[in-house]
Amino acid sequence: MSRIEEALKKVASQRKRPIEKSLELNKNKKVAAPVRPKSVTERVGALLDVVPLKIDNLMLATAREEKTIVVEEFNKLRSTVIALTKGEAFLNTLMVTSTASEEGKSMTALNLAISLAKEQDHTVLLVDTDLRRPSVHKYLDIKPEVGLVHCLRDNLPIEKALIKTGVGKLVVLPAGEAVKDPLDMLSSIRMKEIVQELKERYPERYVIFDTPPAQPFADAGVLAAFLDATLFVVREGKANKEDVVKTIEEFKHHNLLGVVYNDARVFLKSSNYYYYD
Repeated sequence: MSRIEEALKKVASQRKRPIEKSLELNKNKKVAAPVRPKSVTERVGALLDVVPLKIDNLMLATAREEKTIVVEEFNKLRSTVIALTKGEAFLNTLMVTSTASEEGKSMTALNLAISLAKEQDHTVLLVDTDLRRPSVHKYLDIKPEVGLVHCLRDNLPIEKALIKTGVGKLVVLPAGEAVKDPLDMLSSIRMKEIVQELKERYPERYVIFDTPPAQPFADAGVLAAFLDATLFVVREGKANKEDVVKTIEEFKHHNLLGVVYNDARVFLKSSNYYYYD
C-alpha cells in the first residue's frame, strides 16, 4: 500500500470516530416528548378547577343561582348574541360600549359574559379595556396586581395577567391600573396583536371587551376597528337622544349587532310591580 493510500485511510478513520462517538451519545440521550396541545375538555376542566369568586354585587344577577326575570333577559341576550355571531366565520371578539358614562355597559358586559360562561359550549374571556375608569375588578371584588396596561406597556405575557373566576368558564383580564390618556396604548400595534392572540388562542371562546363610553372619548372607536362586532348599551333617560342616534350611526360601520335598552321600566300585567332590565 502506498503512503498516499495509508494517509487517506488514516484520515477516514479519524473522521469516523467522532461520528461513532456522536451516535453513541445520541443513543443514550433522552429526547423530550413533544408537548401535546390541551383539548377543549382539559382547558374547561382547568377553568372549573378553582374556588369560585364570592360575588355579592346585586347588579350581577347572572352570577347567582336564582332564576329571576333579569337573569332570563340576559339569557335571551346570550342566545341572540350566539345566533348573530355564529356563521361561516365565528365573530368571537365583541365590544360592549355606550354613548355616555353610567349607562350600565360594564354591568351588561359582565352579566353577558357570565351568562355565556355558564352555557355549555363556550369559554369566555372578559377584558377590561376601560383604562380610564376600570370597574370590572370592582364588580367582582378582586384586587389584581397586573392587567392589560402591563401587557401593553411592559410587554407582560397575557397569561400572567389572567384571572380564573370559577364562575362558569369565565376568565378575566383586568385593566391593572387606570391610565389618564390610554388612546396611544389602545391604538398601538401591540394592542392589535393582543386582540389577534386572544381571538385565535381558543377557537370556542368568546372575548368580550368592556370599553369607555363612545361619546366623550375616541377609545371605543379605535378598538372597534380591531374587533368583530359591537353591542351598544342605552340607558333609559340617561344619554341625550340626539347623541345616542349619532353614536349608533357611527358604530353601524363596526358590525353593530344591536342595542341593549337598559334600566327600562316595564309593567308586568300579571303582577303589581315594575322591574328594571
